[in-house]
This record gives sequence, C-alpha cells and structure tokens, in this order.
Amino acid sequence: MFTNLRIPKTKNQKIAIVHDFLTYFGGAEKVLLSLHKLYPDAPIYTLLYNKTKMKQYFPEAKIRVSFLNKLPKFLKKRKKYLLPLMPTATETFDLRDFDIVISSSSSFVKGVITKPKTVHINYCHTPTRFLWDWYYNYLKENKISKIKKIFLIPLLHYLRMWDKSASERVDYFIANSKHTAKRIEKFYGRKSVVIYPPTKLKVCKVESGTVYHYFLIVSRLSPYKKIDLAIEAFNKLELPLIVIGEGSDKKRLEKMADKNIKFLGFQPRGKINQYYKNCYAFIFPGEDDFGITPIEAMSFGKPILAYRKGGVLETVIEGETGEFFDDPIPEILTDGVRRLKNNYSNYNPEKIKKQAAKFSEEIFKEKIKKIVKDIV
Repeated sequence: MFTNLRIPKTKNQKIAIVHDFLTYFGGAEKVLLSLHKLYPDAPIYTLLYNKTKMKQYFPEAKIRVSFLNKLPKFLKKRKKYLLPLMPTATETFDLRDFDIVISSSSSFVKGVITKPKTVHINYCHTPTRFLWDWYYNYLKENKISKIKKIFLIPLLHYLRMWDKSASERVDYFIANSKHTAKRIEKFYGRKSVVIYPPTKLKVCKVESGTVYHYFLIVSRLSPYKKIDLAIEAFNKLELPLIVIGEGSDKKRLEKMADKNIKFLGFQPRGKINQYYKNCYAFIFPGEDDFGITPIEAMSFGKPILAYRKGGVLETVIEGETGEFFDDPIPEILTDGVRRLKNNYSNYNPEKIKKQAAKFSEEIFKEKIKKIVKDIV
C-alpha cells in the first residue's frame, strides 16, 4: 500500500497535524478533532485561528499559527483578500522536527514543505474547489466585477499552478469519498485511499408512530451549499422549514424566505440533536464531496432528500434511507419533497440508523490508525 513512501527510521515518531483554517467548526473541523483525539500530543498548525470560537473544541491542543493570524481582524474575516499570501504562509511552517505530517485540507496546507525523511499524509476533503471545477461558479457567486476580474483571474491562474505543484509534495492521499478520489486523480494525477469522515452518531430510541412536521437543514450558509434552492421550493410548498447555521449568505437567504421558514443561526450540539430528533426529514440541496450532516440526521432515523450528486450517492440509499432530486431547480426539489412524503411509511428508522452506523467516528479512527501504523 505504501510503495515508494519515505519511511521514518526512528522508534518514537513525532507527528504534526496541519489544517487550513481554525475559524469555524464544520465538517472538516470534525475530522481534525478526531485526528487530535488520536494524536493529542501532536501540535496543530493552521493558517488562521479564532481562539474565541475554537478553543472550546480544542481546549488542550497546541495551536501554532502562521503570520497571517497577526493581521487585523477585518482582513482575517475576509480570507479572499489574503489569497495572494496563502501559499507563502503555508510554506513558512517549520516542520523539520517531525517524522509524520498529517494535513487536513481542502485548499492550501497540503503544500507544506517537509524534510526528505518526513512522510506527509494528506486527508483531502476536496481538491481546491474555487481553482478547479468550481472556478466559474466562484466568479459568478461572488459577483466579481469586470475590473476586479482583470486582477483576480491571473491570481487564480497562479494559485492553480501552485496548487498542482503543492499536490506533488504529498506522499500519500486519503480521500473523504470515492467522489473526491476521482477528482484527486483528475486534477492532481494521484491515486488515493477512501476513508469516510467521522460522524459522531447519537444513540437514541426511535419513537414509533410519532410524526413531526418540520423539515430541517443544518449547514454553513455559503452560496455553494445551495440553501436558496430549498428556500424557493419551501416558499412554494408552504411547509415548515428550519435552517440552522451561520455564513456569508445568511442575510440574503433571510430576505428570500417566507414566514414558514425559520433561521436559528448557530446552535449548540445538544440543541441541534433535538432538532434532528424531532424533524420530519432532512434536506440537503447542494453538491458536497461527502456531507456529514445527512449522516447525523440518519443516525436519528430520519430520511434524507438530497441532490443526486457528490458524496451522498455513497451514503443515502434511494427509497430506503431517503430520496434524490436530479436537477438544482426549485420545482424539481419540490417534486422530491412530495415523493419523500408519499414514501414516508416505507422508511424504517432502524434501517436508516444502521446505514448511518457505517460512518462512525470509531471506524474512522481505526482506519487512520492502521494507515499510520503501516507506515511506521
């Protein structure tokens, strides 16, 4: 499995973990937290760190930040203005003392520079979206003016070349799904092994015969998540929809929504679990490389309605644990809701929970441990 890898010679291997940004707790950060639990003594290197938001998740971690973290707050909140500095910041991490580096990345930190003796394993959440297959979506969704494009397009071209070069510094790729593995091979020309992200499953009894009436979305409110698609559909359906999460797109989405749609913003894990437990079904309107929140919803026995693309094709079983809709159009999503309601009596909550159990945190940890053990 590890042909051509540079194997450390020492008995007590020193491990470092590198992560793009520690400013928001999302799916990638759940992976990082599991890695930290596996290797609690390994320092975590990151480009940007929001101590106020993230200290609660990593209270004992040794966090080491790049020079970008010394910049003014208004700049750190607008990462797109820091794009020209990201490669340099990544390359300035001093990892000379480590035998194994595990990077958790969807953008830059796979490009860290390591010594020849060091083995670099990259857990890839996605090849950098805005540089590759989401390039045109990025320009459109961020409403880049013609004047800004004159400067931005050459910068993105440079970053794309750097990103390809950075991928060659990785000794071994782990993909978070088969979907991501195909994209790693397409854009980086590299093979990878698939280890699904860890999902912290909630063990609870499913109350038979109880029907709840609201639909649920738990998501970062960013344009690529396509929450606006669900808003338009539920405006027409006039069915109750609850949206949990924060993000740059929140104000726009709130303006779109009718009275049947409620935005709850950030919620603590206990509250989110209660909303999972009491929802009718979970809506996943965008394309994601894996998608942890549908697994979380399924762990409560809840069916999923998802866009038929990306990682959900590996986790949701049509007609058994949920339904798909085929085009990112409000009318098609609306039809998917109707099909889900018509088929609702056929979803077995216990079967749905068993499907979710295949993606547990315990399985993730065992597979990661095995790969690192095989190396050392």
